Amino acid sequence: MTVAVIPIPGVPLVKPGDDLAALLGDAIEAARVGLKERDVVAVCQKVVSKAEGAVVRLADVTASPFAQHLAARTESGKDPRAMEVVLRETHRIVRMERGHVICETRHGWVCANAGVDESNGVAPDVLTLLPQDADASAAGLCERLRTRFGVELAVVVTDTFGRPWREGLVEVALGCAGMEPLLDLRGRADLAGRTLHHTVVALADEVAAAAGLVMEKDSAVAAAVVRGVRYTPGRTGAAAALVRNPAFDLFR
Repeated sequence: MTVAVIPIPGVPLVKPGDDLAALLGDAIEAARVGLKERDVVAVCQKVVSKAEGAVVRLADVTASPFAQHLAARTESGKDPRAMEVVLRETHRIVRMERGHVICETRHGWVCANAGVDESNGVAPDVLTLLPQDADASAAGLCERLRTRFGVELAVVVTDTFGRPWREGLVEVALGCAGMEPLLDLRGRADLAGRTLHHTVVALADEVAAAAGLVMEKDSAVAAAVVRGVRYTPGRTGAAAALVRNPAFDLFR
């Protein structure tokens, strides 16, 4: 199997209310990449959130005493209003250390600052939040791009996460449509003929990580086509399936 990762430049700076599907389609056509059957279009979360208006102006935020306390403990002097936004987006605080906050969001994702991003916003002092429902966002984009290009395809909405006990960041799938996000290899045999009992691959995350190779933060590339991935088509596929229940006991 050969996989190609093709950057899609030319997506303009996205603003709330923009038609992201149309902007992506125009950029794909302008890049003369086209879309082929079973391509996966990876789109960074930031442009999805901006288009959907998932942004907050610091001028509209009043910091609570707790947010002020946490902000004062950060090494870089975080704006207390930004910390307040983080707390509002948080379902559960997993860990706090020296002003760093690892949160479980209302979506079930565990990440730094509940996914609230201060970089590359729509304007100075405007924060970007995670999409309300990234799977629904992916489904909408998938349907529009299928109609425009006349091929079956999938869409993955990506974001940058850290990982427990690992240094560095990697792109993961926040939203998914058109493909099953998990590749279940249980029941298959390995090269020695042994039956696999536990191997379930996070295929949507692998696609997101591959796309991240050409969607660097300072590249102004907000989307990529990942071509050649063998996936199971499915209109019910959703990245929510990648979230493990915190009560799950791996060793029971």
